[in-house]
Amino acid sequence: MPGRQNGATLKGMSALRDQIASLSPDQKAELLDEVWESLEGDLLLLTDEQRAELDHRIARHEQHPADVIPWTEVRASLFKKK
Repeated sequence: MPGRQNGATLKGMSALRDQIASLSPDQKAELLDEVWESLEGDLLLLTDEQRAELDHRIARHEQHPADVIPWTEVRASLFKKK
């Protein structure tokens, strides 16, 4: 029955996306914070190399906080037709 479970999971994810889409921006930000915090325990699953890379990226961002590309620009560039 793995196929059935997989299909159920996909349906559940689709319903979850619909619910998220109906949230206000403030509610989405709060949800994001909750999800991010729930992942903190998963950080224990990172390799030393992955943890070092994350530390490097955080330090770089803290040194140059204005050196970012807004998500809207990143997303637009990903879906830009060539």
